[in-house]
Amino acid sequence: MKTALVFGATGFIGLHLLRDLLDSPDYSRVVAVARKPLAVSDPKLTVLIGDLASLPALKPQLVADEIFIALGTTRKHTPDEAEYYKIDHDYPLLAAEIARANGARSVFLVTAVGANAASSVFYLRTKGEVERDILSLDFKHTHIFRPSMILGERDEDRPRERLIIAIWGVLNPLLIGPADRYRGLTGNDIAHAISKAARHRTGKVQMYHWREMAALLRT
Repeated sequence: MKTALVFGATGFIGLHLLRDLLDSPDYSRVVAVARKPLAVSDPKLTVLIGDLASLPALKPQLVADEIFIALGTTRKHTPDEAEYYKIDHDYPLLAAEIARANGARSVFLVTAVGANAASSVFYLRTKGEVERDILSLDFKHTHIFRPSMILGERDEDRPRERLIIAIWGVLNPLLIGPADRYRGLTGNDIAHAISKAARHRTGKVQMYHWREMAALLRT
């Protein structure tokens, strides 16, 4: 029976992932770090209130077999690039460093399709740099998930995003061959793929695009 440590449990993927981990018989305890109390209650669940600044003080409590990181923001919510970088790079990296020092053997990280530390695009470069830096921590197992469009209904009203998601739903079947990595998946399906990867983890480093996540969903 394992302990899971979750960052990003209030997000669109993270909330689904948290529920999957709580429902899994593989885990006797799930620790979630969040900025505010969660609207989820379960005997297995321990919620720690924290953020990037307070994370070092929480270190003694961040002991787990596996760490799941689904942290991220948007340019709309965080227009300042320096602050954006702290949330999308510095926070996941520090969380992984602490978990690794406390004995975690596996890390599961959500980034984005096209992540590349050498990219000229700030968003893709940030995602690529967090991948690179977490890989350098040398976990026994590192699983990186690179979704494209994240489909599904959000609680927040985002008219422009709803339109893009609707268009993507039409485009999805047309994205075949090498382009299939740009197919969209629902936040729920991405979470299911992550939890299944945790159950059947193999190899030291695994990278998941649409095709690999879709294959996991069929297992």
